[in-house]
Amino acid sequence: MKSVYIAMLAAAGVAMAGQVHADEALAKAKNCMSCHTIDKKLVGPAYKDVAAKYKDDKGAPAMLAAKVKSGGKGVWGQIPMPPNNVTDEEAKKLVAWILSLK
Repeated sequence: MKSVYIAMLAAAGVAMAGQVHADEALAKAKNCMSCHTIDKKLVGPAYKDVAAKYKDDKGAPAMLAAKVKSGGKGVWGQIPMPPNNVTDEEAKKLVAWILSLK
């Protein structure tokens, strides 16, 4: 029984790791990684910094998904983020991934 439990935990870990990589792959496919990295500022803020800033903000997912689609300026400096060619679902998926980073 213990070995079944361990196998289930391992499978869950692999599935979760696959999801993180899938969302990182989406960020790369949509060219988000040309201006952002996971853990250090590039042109835009590091995704971990975004996650930390909005960790307790319940309205952040919707607000950030809208910014991913329409672009924005002024929150992280004067360099604007251009609008991105993503669907609503892709924007939500990207934001969920970003906010999950620690």
